[in-house]
Amino acid sequence: MDTDAFLDHLFDSALGAFDTLSVYIGDQLGLYEALRQHGALTADGLAKHTGMHPRYAREWLEQQSVAGILTVEDAAVHADDRRFVLPAEHAAVLADRDSLTFFAPFARIIGAAAIQLPALLEAYRTGGGVGWSEYGEAMRTGQADANRPLFLHALGTDWLPSLPDVHRRLSDGGRVADVGCGDGWSSVGIALAYPEATVDGFDLDEASVRAATGHAASYGLADRVRFQAVDAGTVAQGDYDLVTAFECVHDLADPVGVLAGMRRLVKPGGTVLVMDERVPEEFTGPGDPVEQLMYGMSLLICLPDGMSHDGSRATGTVMRPATLRGYAREAGFSDVEVLPIENDLFRFDRLVA
Repeated sequence: MDTDAFLDHLFDSALGAFDTLSVYIGDQLGLYEALRQHGALTADGLAKHTGMHPRYAREWLEQQSVAGILTVEDAAVHADDRRFVLPAEHAAVLADRDSLTFFAPFARIIGAAAIQLPALLEAYRTGGGVGWSEYGEAMRTGQADANRPLFLHALGTDWLPSLPDVHRRLSDGGRVADVGCGDGWSSVGIALAYPEATVDGFDLDEASVRAATGHAASYGLADRVRFQAVDAGTVAQGDYDLVTAFECVHDLADPVGVLAGMRRLVKPGGTVLVMDERVPEEFTGPGDPVEQLMYGMSLLICLPDGMSHDGSRATGTVMRPATLRGYAREAGFSDVEVLPIENDLFRFDRLVA
């Protein structure tokens, strides 16, 4: 890439950064939701519906229109009279939390990470870290809402049914241990898809456990889905048909200890399932968009979180298959089987006893 092309690349990245942070503003202040509910709005109308200052509302609406995120009905009228619209196709990406194309949580994640840049710089200098709880509620809910549509839809209708033995056990009323359950959407998704199954979710983050408990109750699942704020690696024994870890092993300070705990939790003949990032087998330099995304997440979130714990393995987001296989063998598993479940972002592995 020559100098001009590289400059263009970085300029496009800068525009993307501004767009992403503007989406963060729209998501956090409920601006997209207001536009989705009320249709075309002026700056004053948006301000009244959201409690936003009218001058900031106007600037945000105009930026969104210039960026192609919103449309304006008539740009020639006075600024106070311009009416802005969120197209239905864009609403699915920015305001529909059930849509598989819902992107706003990713902007929330990036915005929450950007807020921590001073702390991140200090961690980079000293070798310290920035713990998960320090990123705040926006990070927690962003991570949860980013995966929510997949867990409520694809997990129980596509991913788990593709494993016949798992599907059969859960259909017959099997027990599931969901390790690193976060806000509980994976646990809820499993319970909704398998009405006879029971799910126990484990997570160290108490705020996540509280949120997960509320989510399960909102779906009428409190009798079959329960959550504990506990390190799954310390749970002595279990009798579970399925033990899962969805997109969390790379974050763990002690992945070997937790995987060993998962091995203790599963019953003979049961399944230990790990879903983590679909990164290439080897580092090769220039990478595809997924690998670029995962390194960005690692720089700003996952590695600093991992480094915030004493004795951490400091895996980072880019956990390549050989790394997981090594952790699994240290934990007492004999091998890792990559499952033929297709997803652009995630790889699915069955850990073999």
